[in-house]
Amino acid sequence: GTTIDDAVGECFDKGAKLLGLGYPGGPLLEKAAQGGNDKGFNLPRPMLGREGCDFSFSGLKTALRQIVDQGLSANRISDAAASFQAAITDILYDRTRNAFAQLHDDNQHVTALVVAGGVAANQSIRTRLTALAAQNHVPFVAPPIELCTDNGVMVAWAGLEHLRLGHKDGLDTAARPRWPLDKTLAAAAGTR
Repeated sequence: GTTIDDAVGECFDKGAKLLGLGYPGGPLLEKAAQGGNDKGFNLPRPMLGREGCDFSFSGLKTALRQIVDQGLSANRISDAAASFQAAITDILYDRTRNAFAQLHDDNQHVTALVVAGGVAANQSIRTRLTALAAQNHVPFVAPPIELCTDNGVMVAWAGLEHLRLGHKDGLDTAARPRWPLDKTLAAAAGTR
């Protein structure tokens, strides 16, 4: 599955901006969530419980904006951040659980659950997805946290590993921001 609107990192950035936390949003929102009550605000979990593996965050961001617009005291910011982070984590857990079920139903052998990108540094996400991987008897694989904070570092590292294997592309290779993982599948929303 894929996002039908924002990527997870974008959602964290926009949530942090709404809460006045700054940029980059992921680590600042996670820090603000520490000590907060993740049930302090009843935020929606878009697409939770639906079939498939696609996900969306548009309703979640709107709900957070409405809370902020109604007036959010400084001592409730950590509750809002914790509630927002919990909603994102719940969505990712549910969508990944669906992916495991779909792969199982298709008799596909799963060797690992890999999480990468800036959000792979989020401890809430790591904890929940590590537990999900264990329930499905596969290892949870993620880069060390210090390598998750900058997508440029991850892209450069991947390039270095490919170069070490002798893989090279010419300078005329076209940029593709949404490269498909499996060319046999129908294009995901937003990738055309």
